[in-house]
Amino acid sequence: MKNLKTIFGTVLMTLTLLTSCETKDDGDNDFDNAIDIATAQEFKNIKDIALANLTQNFTFNADDGNITLTSANGVQININGNCLTLNGNPVTGQVQLEYVELFEKGNMLTTNKPTMGTLPNSDKTLLISGGEFFIEATQNGSALDTTCGLQLIIPASLTGGADPLMSLWEGEIDAEDNLTWDEVEDATGQGGVFVEGSEYYGLLQGFGWSNVDRFYSDPRPKTLIQVQAPIGYNFTNSAVYLSYDGEDSGLAALDTYDGTLNLFSEHYGQIPIGLECHVIFVTEDNGVWRYAIKPVTIVANDIITFTMDDTTTGTEATLTALINGLP
Repeated sequence: MKNLKTIFGTVLMTLTLLTSCETKDDGDNDFDNAIDIATAQEFKNIKDIALANLTQNFTFNADDGNITLTSANGVQININGNCLTLNGNPVTGQVQLEYVELFEKGNMLTTNKPTMGTLPNSDKTLLISGGEFFIEATQNGSALDTTCGLQLIIPASLTGGADPLMSLWEGEIDAEDNLTWDEVEDATGQGGVFVEGSEYYGLLQGFGWSNVDRFYSDPRPKTLIQVQAPIGYNFTNSAVYLSYDGEDSGLAALDTYDGTLNLFSEHYGQIPIGLECHVIFVTEDNGVWRYAIKPVTIVANDIITFTMDDTTTGTEATLTALINGLP
């Protein structure tokens, strides 16, 4: 009888341990399942919030003619109120100006405004920026046009000093809310931008997104890279970016997605082999950012994989500081 009790006790303890193990495994799965996969709208919303947080607003009187507005970072916006029109008709009275300026890759990331420029063959590659700008004039909620353009005077110190190779680019946002930059064809031969002293003078043709840029240059052989996002994330509810080490004012985006393989790609084969960089995965999670950052040295046909275990959450300010702090 004593042996029978011993055997029974051993079996009972074994079953208890097995049950405990099974319960723990279920708990791990519950933790994974508890992560709320962002919808496309939720991901868009958090980027829109970031852009709104960086938007500056001005009011001026169109009847005053030439005016100068100064931004938070010391950029001078020169605009002629006499050139403003609504549906082709001259505007008088109060005008509202919405303005955004982006100089660091942290803000470029949270607003989804990377610096990807179109090459002559229509491929895209990294641009190094002297500043990204959005300007829109409205009156009573209606967007205005200008017949004589406007001028920006930009402190070059905001992006590491004056670079005579910079030119002017205009931004186009596609149906998926992604921004691509096209170089402005300028009759002066100066690309719409010239350097005087320690400042860039940008001659904008109209409102919208503009950028002072030059192409990133690296003589090394190039390759195509791909990035696998965590399960449940794709081109609609997440994004993948590349931060090139040593470049503080440029941010590349992997702008295509293979839904069958769950792979993001830049798909143009423009990434230098041997490049030291950081690959960044971002999405939304319950109103804050979920992200992962991996240091990488690029090899040919590289595939970089992110899992949910690689990610963490943080505020816009935290993520921005982390990206700006990358080498």
